[in-house]
Amino acid sequence: MYVSHLSCPKCSATYESEKLIQLCECGAPLLVDYDLPAVQAALTKDMLKDREPTLWRYRELLPVKDEKNIVCLGEGMTPLLSLENLGPQVDMPNLYMKDEGIIPTGTFKARGAAVGVSRAKELGVKVLAMPTNGNAGAAWAAYCAPAGVEAVIVMPEDAPPIPRGECAIAGASLYLVKGLISDAGKIVAQAVAEYGWFDASTLKEPYRIEGKKTMGLELAEQFNWEMPDVILYPTGGGVGIIGIYKALMELKEMGWVTGNLPRLVAVQSTGCAPIVKAFEEKRQDSDFWEEAHTCAFGITVPKALGDFLVLDAIYKTDGCAIAVSDDEILKASAQLAGAEGTFICPEGAATLSAAIKLRESGWINSKERVVLLNTGSGLIYPETVRVDPPVLQPGDRLPD
Repeated sequence: MYVSHLSCPKCSATYESEKLIQLCECGAPLLVDYDLPAVQAALTKDMLKDREPTLWRYRELLPVKDEKNIVCLGEGMTPLLSLENLGPQVDMPNLYMKDEGIIPTGTFKARGAAVGVSRAKELGVKVLAMPTNGNAGAAWAAYCAPAGVEAVIVMPEDAPPIPRGECAIAGASLYLVKGLISDAGKIVAQAVAEYGWFDASTLKEPYRIEGKKTMGLELAEQFNWEMPDVILYPTGGGVGIIGIYKALMELKEMGWVTGNLPRLVAVQSTGCAPIVKAFEEKRQDSDFWEEAHTCAFGITVPKALGDFLVLDAIYKTDGCAIAVSDDEILKASAQLAGAEGTFICPEGAATLSAAIKLRESGWINSKERVVLLNTGSGLIYPETVRVDPPVLQPGDRLPD
């Protein structure tokens, strides 16, 4: 393992990586720092060609010390699809989508769970608790099962039913709350303080982000170490966009990629857009979004602990933040499925809506390579598709 220490991006405090630590004393999330010159000396691009097609192919840039503690369900190396039908229709002929819908548990949350649970196991965690909008809880429950770690999951009662089932069948202790993920978070925080459980809430431990950053590592490798121009990411807690930025900065420091980094775009819903509001006001952090609601349930996060990191990534890559409506999201979902045959989650569809808006405004030009990050399968959200086909009687003929 090439981890050197944990560091606070807000106050610059450092911590030993082998101790079970949650947040910095200042209350900010902690990040994992690596001895990158040592990684560069130990790992070459050619070595990756012979490795398994999972996120653990980048093990030198991941925080698990003993490979015996790795919990792997085959996560990672998801396809980068060239949207050859849809791209020309929306005047973006170089439009791509990284499809996380085929990953274990059906969403990109499996990445954070794989690394987060593996490291929790290594550090001796017996019980972890977390609030979730559904998908993260499903993923962490699934990975906790083979790791022998007890999972306690609290989610809003309006969360999609499929992640509830995933939690239950994996043996997690599941609770529903009448409220938002922020309300679930308060319940978890109280239990963590009372029972001494490990708090696996978004960015309250340093290792989920390390799993999510592998999306950035994979994109770099899939583009043959040449960066796309724009990456659009559906943003709730924002761990993915923070992780992608972290990955690309690490690769740049190692000399594996050169030139400008992709412009990062945080995509939110008009029903819950605290990052967008903060970006428009040129702020470094966001305010709590009241009465948050959107069909893209996974990005219904009224206030992200790592909002300042999301905004920093956007500012430093000359990116932006944009909100789209639920109607636009559902339209984009059908548009993508009709053109490419991919049924993606509403969070992922939001990135297509945003890309179309940014192309129409000229922020994206027609020659740029643009990547949509689809974070999960549309099969988790069957209620977003209304189907009312005609019913035939035995012996009826189909119309011409």
